[in-house]
Amino acid sequence: MDFLTNLSDNTGEFSYLDIALALSLSFLLSCVIGIVYRKTHRNVSYSQSYVQTMIVMGVIIAMIMLIIGSNVARAFALVGALSIIRFRNALKETRDVGYIFLVMGVGMACGTGFYTLAVIATVVICLALLIMHRFNWFHHNVQRQVVKAQVPAHEDLSGDIDDVLIRHTDEYEQVSIETIRGGALTEMTYTVKLKRGKTSADLLAALRDVTQGQQVTVLTGYDQTDL
Repeated sequence: MDFLTNLSDNTGEFSYLDIALALSLSFLLSCVIGIVYRKTHRNVSYSQSYVQTMIVMGVIIAMIMLIIGSNVARAFALVGALSIIRFRNALKETRDVGYIFLVMGVGMACGTGFYTLAVIATVVICLALLIMHRFNWFHHNVQRQVVKAQVPAHEDLSGDIDDVLIRHTDEYEQVSIETIRGGALTEMTYTVKLKRGKTSADLLAALRDVTQGQQVTVLTGYDQTDL
């Protein structure tokens, strides 16, 4: 009993209304951000677990800010405690990092009592994200292909390949050159932008004529053509 009487509860530093409002608002705003993320996600890498983690993170950040309050000692203690956490999962898209920072900012605003700022920031930023998604802002409509051509290592066919690329592309750039199959073949990799009216099949056929029957591959954003 003496042990229990010596315990202190620091909850009195903020009211139960503050706790309920901060945690509830951070949860609701994080859910809104999660819905916007799902709506604007384009690729196949969508993860339900990531969205749920993002929402929980917003609430946790709000709780941490309530714990810290204006106590500098607590802030340093929490930084030390959280620094031992290591995350091994790599984010698949750079935009996912932006959403993480957004929910963290909303959680911090809710936890420190800036409720109006949290609501306005969530509305404005989510609206901006929806507009960029709807009108496909900053899309760069340049379709480029990756060309891989294998040639016998003892033959210097780079000039012939350059001639083919000049005839079939507006621009091209050699990315790499390496030996494969124990040095028997040389694989040259290029990025190319096809001329109007030229197709990947045309380029493949022309390259195959100069590679002495070795494998030629064209990789595009949608499919892969291989001969």
